[in-house]
Amino acid sequence: MLDYGVKGEEYMNNQINYESAPDEISKAITASTEIADFLPPPELLIPKEETTKITIALSKKSIDFLKDVSKKINVPYQQMIRKILDTYTEHYTK
Repeated sequence: MLDYGVKGEEYMNNQINYESAPDEISKAITASTEIADFLPPPELLIPKEETTKITIALSKKSIDFLKDVSKKINVPYQQMIRKILDTYTEHYTK
């Protein structure tokens, strides 16, 4: 197991001198441009949508299948059903 204690923290705070890298790497890194972070914060990655609770009777075969898949991919089966219906709705409302 690696120890990233104080020594590791000091290393991470040191300025890295890329000029000591091989010539082609040094030139590429020195010439590169930092880009702005384009990802939204974690709380905005999956927007909360307005939902409505309903009661629906589905076939046992469909529910068993979705529950099996949901366990394998660790996603709630009701969320999978919602995504299936949303995808269908988006396709036919364009």
